[in-house]
Amino acid sequence: MEDKLKSSFISFTILGEPASKANSRRWTGKFFIKSEKALNYGKAFKLQCPVLDPLLEGDLRVTMHIWYASRRPDLDESLILDLMQDCIYANDRQVKERHVYWHLDKEKPRSEILVEML
Repeated sequence: MEDKLKSSFISFTILGEPASKANSRRWTGKFFIKSEKALNYGKAFKLQCPVLDPLLEGDLRVTMHIWYASRRPDLDESLILDLMQDCIYANDRQVKERHVYWHLDKEKPRSEILVEML
């Protein structure tokens, strides 16, 4: 998908394999911290993600096609939804409908994302 912006939707691609939010925290003995994979993915995501001005408002539908480099990762879009905050929308609570699909591409892991206003 090419990066496209219309008044009611945006589509874009983020290169790299997302970390699972459920598996992205580790206990230090005092508190939880994000794993190195989650931190690195977050940095890469922010460098690639478009920043809308103004942000999309109201209720939203998100469709994601996530290509993983191996069969091991669980399908988990929650980190991506968090990372889109303050770039695409103000808060991921705006997402009222999700369609998320798991794919395998060992050569080019990525996430193709479509965010639409309902």
